[in-house]
Amino acid sequence: MPDSVPLVGEAVLEVVSPDGARRYARITQTPFMIGRGAETGNHLQLSDRRISRNCAAIVIEASSFYVEDRGQRRGLFVNGEKVESRELQDGDAITFGIDDSYEIIFRSNSGGNESSLPNLLTRIEHITSSEPTGGGLVKLKRLLEATSLLHSQLPLDVVLGHMLDHAISVTDADRGLLLESDAGGALKVKLARRSGGLRLPPESLSPSQTAIKLALTQKSPVITEDLAQADMDLSAAQSVVAQRLRAVVVIPLYGMTRANTQESMVNLKRGDFLGVLYLDSRRPAAFSKLDRQILDALAADAASILDNARLVESERERQRLEEQINIARTIQQGLLPRDFSEFPHLAVNGYNLPCLSVGGDYFDVFPISEGRTAFLIADVSGKGLGAALLTTMLQGALSAMTLGTDPARVFNHVNRFLCGHAEVGRYATMFFGILDDDGHLEFINAGHPSPFLIRNGIAEEAFTEGSYPVGLVPEAEYTAACLKLEPGDTLVLFSDGVTEAMDPDDQLYGVPRLKQLLTGLPECPLEEIQKCVLESVENFARGAHQADDLTLLVVRYRATAASATTDTDAPSASSASASASASSASD
Repeated sequence: MPDSVPLVGEAVLEVVSPDGARRYARITQTPFMIGRGAETGNHLQLSDRRISRNCAAIVIEASSFYVEDRGQRRGLFVNGEKVESRELQDGDAITFGIDDSYEIIFRSNSGGNESSLPNLLTRIEHITSSEPTGGGLVKLKRLLEATSLLHSQLPLDVVLGHMLDHAISVTDADRGLLLESDAGGALKVKLARRSGGLRLPPESLSPSQTAIKLALTQKSPVITEDLAQADMDLSAAQSVVAQRLRAVVVIPLYGMTRANTQESMVNLKRGDFLGVLYLDSRRPAAFSKLDRQILDALAADAASILDNARLVESERERQRLEEQINIARTIQQGLLPRDFSEFPHLAVNGYNLPCLSVGGDYFDVFPISEGRTAFLIADVSGKGLGAALLTTMLQGALSAMTLGTDPARVFNHVNRFLCGHAEVGRYATMFFGILDDDGHLEFINAGHPSPFLIRNGIAEEAFTEGSYPVGLVPEAEYTAACLKLEPGDTLVLFSDGVTEAMDPDDQLYGVPRLKQLLTGLPECPLEEIQKCVLESVENFARGAHQADDLTLLVVRYRATAASATTDTDAPSASSASASASASSASD
């Protein structure tokens, strides 16, 4: 990839997530890389497994921006048309040939539009109090537009406070309230200020409910210049009398449908009800100079600020959660074994891919004692952080076997612990094995799909019998079964993310397909077996979104010099199922 060239903030990408959330990414260098994950140096990272790691790039040529396809599997589209390279115009929509995925809208300052998003992002710092005070509404509008973008740097209450202060200033009101609508439609005081930018305790103000109801009924601003001359119901309202109010302005705030945001106020269509901007004064005729245009502008700007602030607060919360999830992912991935070279009597290779940032699958390999090595694969019910927390707990509990604890006792203890905390609502299937130098395999299958045993080129499900998943049945008892492996025997352990992978027609990959693949493989390194399985699943899925974590663990027994003597006392692979059935709890 060529060296990145810094750019001035001339363009912005508006990133629309599958859930409708929006965020902005400034194009500050070229090429500006787009794709899944950060491993390939992407500047804009999109968390959708169907999007390629090297997906697209924004480049600049002769002062124009271009988008290039850099390897998106299903193609790159601009305004619905598949492209290899295309010059971008303001408002162009970039998609990836996938339904319910990301959409990226290109925003530029072409045409010299001073209110364009890139220009406003650049000019925010230059809007100062040195502007002529006679600008009145113009200054208010500019500041509110800038403030609506400043929300990416300031806390929500600060943004809304600026909006309310400027509304009080431009109307020459004594006090102002921002009342926000909750999920049930009830109005609650969000902020209270007085002239001069001073905060007021929300409980110290009692807005005129009569005026508010009138504005909501009319669905338009209400201005009363002199309450003494107003309608009897309004002038006699308890809050008006108690606070000696003489003038009131109530502005209902409605979100605007995005298709009409560039139209005039006359043609704007109302969206969801957001709340109310309330201003009052003890001076008669305080609002006499306010005309309909100013009220409409205040309503539009205040609604835009409130609507955007809500979206930004939601986006910030999403970003905070994403940061925590990334930390959890780093920890979870860090706990997976990386170095398998220290086990002389077996070769191991593993792979884990959560369908979300963190998952409920994991595998582990660790020495139990001299010449004895434990390996396991586990699949916790559910996905995400909850499942990831339980995998970490299980990994810690099972690692205690290095202290000499009997595996069956550990399984029974963990099962009783989880069943005793039913509020956790999770259980786990597991396959746990201990392999020694002589090829003796002691194993416990806790409801997990049977691993495949590959012997002499034939793959068989040699561990079909077992007990219940851990944490599901309090009465379950776990005991170990035994199997004698021969040199070269290979075990393929997998989670249901392999066999339950789905293609675009919702067909399952299935156990028979995996068995056929493994049987047809020649004797080869474990990395090749893993690669063949993963490629087979990926080709079968053909880019379809997967709902399960995918984990593989491949173990091959290789005899040491001390294990040359054949052990005739241990059961063979053909009797493994019967042995496991006899020694585990009955269904």
